[in-house]
Amino acid sequence: MKKAVLENIKWPEFGLGERPADISLAEFQNRIDMVRTAMEKHGYTHLLIFGDREHFANLTWMSNIDPRFEEALMIIRLDEKPLILIGNECEGYLPHSPLYQNGDMRSELYQPFSLLDQSRDKSRTLTAIFRDEGVNENSKIGAVGWKYFSNSEDEAGQYALDIPSFIADTVRKICGYKNVKNATDLFMHPDYGFRSVVSVDEIAIFEYSNIKTSEAVRRILFGMRDGMTDYEIAKFIEWDGEPLGCHPTFASGNLPGLCGPQGRTLTKGDVFSFNVCYWGSNICRAGWVAKNEKDLPSTAQDYIDAFAGPYFEAMADWFSKLKIGTKGAVLHDAIYDALPYEKFGIFLNAGHLIHLDEWVSSPIYKNSEIEIRSGMMFQVDVIPSSKIYGSTRMEDGIVIADKILREKLKKKHPECYARCQERRKFMIDVLGFELPDEILPLSNIPAIVPPWFLTPDKIFVLR
Repeated sequence: MKKAVLENIKWPEFGLGERPADISLAEFQNRIDMVRTAMEKHGYTHLLIFGDREHFANLTWMSNIDPRFEEALMIIRLDEKPLILIGNECEGYLPHSPLYQNGDMRSELYQPFSLLDQSRDKSRTLTAIFRDEGVNENSKIGAVGWKYFSNSEDEAGQYALDIPSFIADTVRKICGYKNVKNATDLFMHPDYGFRSVVSVDEIAIFEYSNIKTSEAVRRILFGMRDGMTDYEIAKFIEWDGEPLGCHPTFASGNLPGLCGPQGRTLTKGDVFSFNVCYWGSNICRAGWVAKNEKDLPSTAQDYIDAFAGPYFEAMADWFSKLKIGTKGAVLHDAIYDALPYEKFGIFLNAGHLIHLDEWVSSPIYKNSEIEIRSGMMFQVDVIPSSKIYGSTRMEDGIVIADKILREKLKKKHPECYARCQERRKFMIDVLGFELPDEILPLSNIPAIVPPWFLTPDKIFVLR
């Protein structure tokens, strides 16, 4: 078995690429067709797709509208163009949707979605809108929020909704409690959800996002210096307007892991973890503000052999098993058997799906029978944590693509495909990974793990 060792390696350059075209009208139209087919299969007459600033991804995937200050609700039925209900300030944003521009989506102003004390005298009630959309006592409604629930989580099971109660109460008053079910799984379930796989155009878009986030992480690692504040270090992100998938986190010293920059000065011997996250990507690294192990507390100076090295080896094994058809339980066990909780403190899934939102769902958990499928886009998000050793990380984005999907990508987005192949070559030839053919790395720093942030050219390889 190969062992993790540190070597001085010049970080590769894979290029920045150019921003791909936005998702086409044809793809949005196809999504509407896919959803209606699923509605017929599950017996739904209507879907209510709710979105707000935090929980936007399902609505955005359907319409390209992400509510900016307000909430929004998309009503899909089998026999009419979808209707989107928006508030005062989203009304002017509607042309952002190709469906709306093409006349394939209707809109109506629903001012209760607007912020408090704005004008609310120009819109109909939800009851009137729902009835006009054909909702009656015989309707079967699927409510789409951002979570679905099993019977063990909520005794209501499929009837437990995560959309606002004023919407749920209104539609249930019309058609009855039992006729309204949680349908979020149609979009987010790791085995069959629409957004559990990505299209060839989404791969190109999300690769561009991964490039931008990984280059920001590279700038941080090569720009930070002992004695800088986290505010100063955060400037290396060079944020240029890309929509953020989550707040940048800068955890150092005693600051909790989800803190952003706080004005803390980083000094040698500090643990430090940070991330940059745009839609479709979240790149994170964790290590020490140090030049070598001598800068660490005496109790942590075996960090390489006792903690970070075993993590790198376990992740290499995880990658080797990440194949189409592999069951999620296999990947779960590969991590939890190699990195016992008592020492490594891993308590979340050993990887999860990512999309417009930072976490969609995950097929990787204990006893999971869900198989890895072509089109799944993973966040390599395995998070060890120790009071002694801090953490370590190779958190990047990858896509699983069978031969057919790879050929489509090569034909439609050849430069994206070529960069993915160059990243594969680096991971195999330089880092020493055994990488299945179906793995396409999207990050420009693929699996590069520098344990000492003040000497970032010293990285792990397998020998």
